[in-house]
This record gives sequence, structure tokens and C-alpha cells, in this order.
Amino acid sequence: MKTRVLGKTGFEVSEIGLGCWQLGNDFGPVEDQEAAAILQSAVDEGIHFFDTADVYGGGLSEQRIGQWRKTLSNQPIIATKVGRNSELYPNGYSKAKVKESLQASAKRLGVEAVDLAQLHCVPRDILFSGDLLAWMEDFKQEGIIKHFGASVEMLDEAKFCCEHPQIASLQILFNVFRQDAVDSLLPLASKNDVGIIVRLPLASGLLTGKMGLNHTFSEHDHRSYNKDGAAFHVGETFNGIPFEKGIALVEALKEKLPEEHNILDVSLRWILDQPQVSSIIAGASRSSQVVRNAAASNLPPLSKELHSLLADFYRMEVRDEIRGGI
Repeated sequence: MKTRVLGKTGFEVSEIGLGCWQLGNDFGPVEDQEAAAILQSAVDEGIHFFDTADVYGGGLSEQRIGQWRKTLSNQPIIATKVGRNSELYPNGYSKAKVKESLQASAKRLGVEAVDLAQLHCVPRDILFSGDLLAWMEDFKQEGIIKHFGASVEMLDEAKFCCEHPQIASLQILFNVFRQDAVDSLLPLASKNDVGIIVRLPLASGLLTGKMGLNHTFSEHDHRSYNKDGAAFHVGETFNGIPFEKGIALVEALKEKLPEEHNILDVSLRWILDQPQVSSIIAGASRSSQVVRNAAASNLPPLSKELHSLLADFYRMEVRDEIRGGI
């Protein structure tokens, strides 16, 4: 597993990280033993960057990570998020409440200070007011958090955060089916030493190439209840693309790829070919998925011709299908 520096944190993080939303049982039940096996599989594959949030399972994901990390001699880097719990979202933000949320996360994770605390897709007006970022500066100075960043939905939000002098990282939606950040954000992130953490690298599983029109999801899975944006931002589910259209686009792209390439490997390697990306946080509900995702770190870069093919396909076939803005 190769590593990269995560912006101003200076942390050496694994190119492939582990997204831990599923450990909150938010995609369906995951037993404690299975959750521990997923985490341990990640470590066995060289993954030492984990991303969670206080709202994943109402703190269950953080709690499970905290219990598991007690068994380790070498501690991984753990990022969490703040700003979406019912005490705060959508209009209950205060410095005291945010501080309390961060301290509760640290307690569940079993750490004195959170490695990286990220604002969690907070409302646009709240983000742009700047108060939250100023509070995070104070919490860093107080030693509650070591570094702070933001997880955002839109590129204008990312660019706004990127200009903050102390922000260390940005977590963004970015994949073969959502490429605009290549030109509009990544150069600015590089200039300002902001690490890029990629979520939704496989467009909620579309880019695994293993889904069909008859694929069914648990009623607890956001791919069931949020496919049209009923619960939260539509872009967080299938990249904002209607499921049926997404399946058709995947099949069309498969036809264009050279025989020696499969769509999952190409999708992950395309992201890693962007030097400003620090880590991809790929979710996994089974250990075998962790192993499969981790293998992308050792794949060779894609050819210029393949990059051109993917850019053209996105521009001509995909971009106009994305709902909710970019």
C-alpha cells in the first residue's frame, strides 16, 4: 500500500482508506464480529486511514472503531465529522454545541484529540458565514482536535473552504462519473496545501460494474430511500444519476474500455492518477471488498489515451445526467 501526505496535517495516509458509514448499521445490520473483521482486513492490507462520523449509527461507527483500536499497537489515523447530528443540523449550531459534539466523538474513539475533524456537509449559508471554520481554529488551539477540514457537496463550497488558511483537507464527491474537480478545484488545493479525500469513488457501487437493473437494496440502505434525494443531497446516492441511467452508462463505458481493463480498477486508478488526491475512502461491507479496493494502490497509472477516453465519455455522456448540481 502506497502512502501520500494529507495536506497540512503532514500525516502519511494510505492511498486507499476505509469509509466506515456501514459500521453504523446504516446500510443494514453488521454484527460486531463482522465489523471488527472489516477493520482488521483493512489493516492487514496496509490501510491506516479511516473515515467516520458522529451520525453513523448515532455514534456506533465511532464506538466500534474506538473499541477496535484498543487492540492495536500501531494506531491508524482516524478522521471523523461534525455538524449533522440532530442537536446541530440544520439550524442549531453554536460554538458550545459543536465543541460538545467533538468531545463526544473523541470519547467514543478513545482519543484525547481527534486526528482530523471535518465539517459534515453543513448548510451552505452556515458554511459561508465562516463562523464554523473560526470555531474549528479555536478547537484546534485548545487541543480538542489536531487538524480540521470539511466534507462538502458542491465545488463552490470546496473552493470557499480551500481559501481558509488553516484548513487541512477537503472531502469531495469525485469519480469517473463526476470529474469537474480536475480543473476547477484540484489545482487550487495543491496551491494551498489542502489534501483531497475522495468519497463516493465508485458512485455508490455503480462503478463496480456488478449491478444490474434488478439489483435490490435493504430498506435501511440510502441507495433505496435516497435514490431521488428524499433524505439528503441527491448527489450522495448514485452520484446524483438516476439508477437506471447509471446502469446504462456503466454498460456503455464497459464497451469502450480495452479488454485488459475492468471498470472497477479503472475507476479507482483514475482517481489515484490525480496527484492532489491524498486518499480514497472506499466503503466495504465485507472483508473481500476491502482487499479488492486496496489492490488499486499497486495498479500502474492509466494511459493518456484511456484518460482522454474517460474525459470524453464524462463530458459527452454523463455530466448532463447528474442531478443536484456539481
